[in-house]
Parts: sequence; C-alpha cells; structure tokens
Amino acid sequence: MIPAQTATELVRMISSGETTAEYIIGQTLKQIEDTSHLHAFLHMNSNAIQQAKEIDHRIQRGEKVGRLAGIPISIKDNICTKQYPTTCASHMLDGYMPPYDATVIRRILDEDAIIIGKTNMDEFAMGLSTEFSAYGPTLNPHNTEVVPGGSSGGSAVSVATHTSAISLGSDTGGSVRNPASFCGVVGFKPTYGMISRYGLISYANSIEQIGPMARSISDIQLCMSIVSGPDVNDNTTANSTPVSLSEQYNATENPKIGIIRQMASKDTRIQNILNKAIEELSSHGCQCDEVSLEMVDYSVAAYYTITSTEVASNLARYDNIRYGYDMDYTGYEYHQYVTKARARFGAEVKRRMIAGGFVPSAGYAGRYFLKALKVKSRLTREINRTFEEYDYLISVTVPILPFRIGEKIDDPVSMFLVDINTVTANLTGKPAISIPYGVVDGLPVGIQIMANSMEDAKLLQFSHILGDDTQ
Repeated sequence: MIPAQTATELVRMISSGETTAEYIIGQTLKQIEDTSHLHAFLHMNSNAIQQAKEIDHRIQRGEKVGRLAGIPISIKDNICTKQYPTTCASHMLDGYMPPYDATVIRRILDEDAIIIGKTNMDEFAMGLSTEFSAYGPTLNPHNTEVVPGGSSGGSAVSVATHTSAISLGSDTGGSVRNPASFCGVVGFKPTYGMISRYGLISYANSIEQIGPMARSISDIQLCMSIVSGPDVNDNTTANSTPVSLSEQYNATENPKIGIIRQMASKDTRIQNILNKAIEELSSHGCQCDEVSLEMVDYSVAAYYTITSTEVASNLARYDNIRYGYDMDYTGYEYHQYVTKARARFGAEVKRRMIAGGFVPSAGYAGRYFLKALKVKSRLTREINRTFEEYDYLISVTVPILPFRIGEKIDDPVSMFLVDINTVTANLTGKPAISIPYGVVDGLPVGIQIMANSMEDAKLLQFSHILGDDTQ
C-alpha cells in the first residue's frame, strides 16, 4: 500500500532519497490491483514504473526535479491527456485519444508528476453517483453497497484508497465536493476562472471548474499553486497569480461565519456534525451566526435548467460525422444517421440533452431558461451581499448520507436534490471546499466552507482549522 504520508511529504521523501519514486509507484499499482473491485479506474499508465525510474535517476545525478516529483496523480476521464484515452465514461468516445494535453495536465507533468491512470465518472459528468458510467459504476470504499458520489466518483475513490496522492476532477454542480464528502477526502472547487478549462471536455461552460482532491488541505494548496493561474488558451481564466502557499491565517482576526439556514440537514446525525464544526470554529475565535440565502431553494431547478441548455449545445458536436466511431452510413439520410449514432449516449445524457433542447425553445424560454438566469443573478447578488458582512459561509457538503446503489437511479428529481448545498458555489462562481469531519454509520460526512470570489488562498488556509492533514 502507498505510504499514508501526504503528497507534500512524499515529494520531500522522494527528493531527499528517503524513498524512491519507483517504490511509491510500485506500491500504488499493487494497491490499484487490490482495490480493482471498486472500479475507480478506466485506463492505466503502463509506463508508470519506467517514468518513476527516470525521476529517481535524475535525483541520483543531482538534477533538479519538480514540485510533484514521483507523485501518483489520477485524472478524471473528461480531462484531455495526449498519451492516454479520454472517453468521458461514454461509448460515444470509445478509444478516443486527444491530440493534445489539457493545460492542467501540462502543468503537473512539468512538475514531474506521474499520471497513474484515468478515473471513472458519470458519463460526460452528468450525474452525482458515478452510476451513469457506460463502463459500470464505481463503489464506495467505506461500504460497497452505497455510491461514492459523483460525477468525479472514481477520483475520490482513488484518493480514499491511496491509489493516488492527488486527483484532478471537475465540478459543475458539486462533482468534486459531493464525492469528496461521500468518500472522506478533501475536495476543492476553485473560483470560476482560477484554473484553466482548456482540455476539459465541456459540460456546462459557464459554471464548470477543474478542481483537486487529496487527503489533506496542504496537498490541495500544493496542487493549486501549480495548476491555477491565467492561460492564453482559455479566455475565461482570471488574470490572477497561482494560489499562494505562504498566506497565513491570523487567529486574531475573529472572522465571521455565516451558517446557511437553507442548507441544514434534516438528518440530526449529520446536522450534529455541523454543530460540532461550528463549536470548533467558535473555540478559535470565530463569530458564527445563522444567515438566510432565500434563492438557495430555487438553485437546483435553475442549475439543471441552465446546464441542460448548455449540454444540448455542447453535445451537438457528437454526430459521428466529424469524428467518432466506425459506423457505416450506407442507407441513412442525415437525421436518421445522427439519431442512430447518438444511440450510444446513455439514458441520463439523453434526458439532459432533450431537456436542454426544450427549455430555451421559442415559447418556453421565458418560462424556463430566462427565469433560471434570473435566479442565478439574484442568488449571486444575495451571496455577494452576505459576503459584505461575513468572511465565510458554512454548511454540510451533502445533507444526506451516501445512498444505496440503484436507490435513486430511476428518480431523477430525488437525485438532483442531493446537489442542494453544492450548486450555489457553481452558480455564483465562489470557491468552496469539502472537508471530512465526521462519520455516521461508518460513512463519512463532509463540511463545506465557501468564501468570496478570488479568496481561494485565504479559504484554504482558514480551512486548516477544521482539516486534518493526516487523512
């Protein structure tokens, strides 16, 4: 099994010669084999050991190595990797090899990270349980009868099972924080524009963000210091410097914490864990008050209306004409051919594409899509006003425990409502972190903290109050 040290500590050990990258990668591959029944990975790096040996040789020769030297990192399968398939867990992209690396991939490879493999996910990131993968579901390592969360479920499981030290996922409505909570790891959704989306296969461009998962907040900070910052290939990136590791939280500041009333859990066991976190924050001099964000009650409906509309646009490119799989076109007229080709999409993807074609259509746009945009705008104004008075906002990450596999798969409305506490950060562009903080019936419970836009470094540093760097 890969040693329990954080990625930050492993880098120090490898660079100093206390251990070797070859040993770490070898142990990681053994652990992946031992946990293969969880189905966290879709594609593996067959050259990982050789890459580790090359890093060890460079260290032995006294050459400089990167800040992630020899560290196994897993990548969600919707982030483009030139040397490995990128399928979005969909038969529509079976065997697809991107012609380029995503910006985040280039940045971690430049720091000598080793991509250990590509992780399972809900197809095209549409789901929050990792049951909607075309290649089969991922299982929760704490209880294989329940879901690991999604859509970045494979990434969370890889971190939780020590089969990667850090994983890069994507978060459109909670897809990093939800599985982080369900699997007991740290998950971070940055400010919109903090990390380049170049090479992230689009789901909903206006709100999605790549985000890291790890076993410690320090590892999240390390990863963010490498992958964040402007990118000429993505004009939605903010003109900001990478997240600083040096900014320190001053306990004398007595920050004000808003406890979001609309995000309370009806499960008293989960709510008691939030109460415990509030007590700890108070013991550190924080002022904790209940606050109300009235538009949260409409956030899930607005979120799925907006994202479905963007999905219908983004996935229109998959017509199997410009690129795709081998399918004979003889005997088809255009629309028949495209319809047949798109039969490879899973049921959840089809559902959202159909909804996305309807809600902005003539005669209905005002009733659905434009109204959803108004909710988004009002929610943003509401949360901005709240941040004028409060430094951070807190809630449980997910108001329920991980549910049984198959329990909600035929009830999309019930499934959607699981996102009630996470979608606000995406709709408003705010940074948010999920920190493992308690256990109920053997299943992890995460605490979510949100900060104002571009205060990612401040949020990460503050989160150490509740975080445990020995997860």
